[in-house]
Amino acid sequence: MKFYLLALLLGVSSFPALAQRSSSGYTLGDVAASFALKNVDSRTISLTDYKNQKGVIVVFTSNHCPFSKAYEDRILALDRKFGPQGFPVMAILSSDASLYEEDSFERMQVRARTKNYTFPYLLDDSQSVAKAFGATRTPQVYVLKRNGDRFTVEYIGSVDDSPQDAANVQRAYVDDAVTSLLSGRPVVTPLTKAIGCAIKIK
Repeated sequence: MKFYLLALLLGVSSFPALAQRSSSGYTLGDVAASFALKNVDSRTISLTDYKNQKGVIVVFTSNHCPFSKAYEDRILALDRKFGPQGFPVMAILSSDASLYEEDSFERMQVRARTKNYTFPYLLDDSQSVAKAFGATRTPQVYVLKRNGDRFTVEYIGSVDDSPQDAANVQRAYVDDAVTSLLSGRPVVTPLTKAIGCAIKIK
C-alpha cells in the first residue's frame, strides 16, 4: 500500500498493462534516429556504437523512482542474459534533476558504481532523446532490432507484468520479445503499458 501511495505522489501510471502508443515519438516499425549522450564514465556513447550488435534494449529509468529501483536487478539480469547474445542494455536518465536531486549526474555515477551496472547509464539532460522516443515513464523499454545500419522499434512498454515483485512475474515482456527476435520470430506482445513514474518535461 505504501508503495502505491508513494507512486501516486510521483505521478505514476498504475493501470493494467494494455497496448500503449504515445501521442508523439516512435511506434512499432519506426527507425530510431541516432543520438549521442554522456555516460557516467564521461564518455560519449551513441546508438551507432552498436552497429555490430543485433539490437539494443533501451531503458528509460531514473534514480528517484521506486518502480525504477524495483526493476533495477531485473534490468541488470536482462543485460547479463542478452548482452552476450547481441542485445545489450542501454539505460537513459531523462528526468529533470532540478526536481529530483537524486537524478543528478553525480548521483547517477554513484548509483552505477554501487550497483555495478554492466551497461551504459546515459544522461539525457536536454530530454531530446526521451522526446524523440516518446518516453513518458520510468522505467519504459524500447527494444530496437538492427537492420543493416538502421535500428527499428520492435517492442515498447514495461519490463514485465509485476512492477513491485520479481517473484510474481507471469509475463516477462522484454525477455520474450528479445528471445523471439533472436529466433527470427515476430514479437507476440509488442506493445504494453509502462508502469512507472512520470518523466516531467522541462
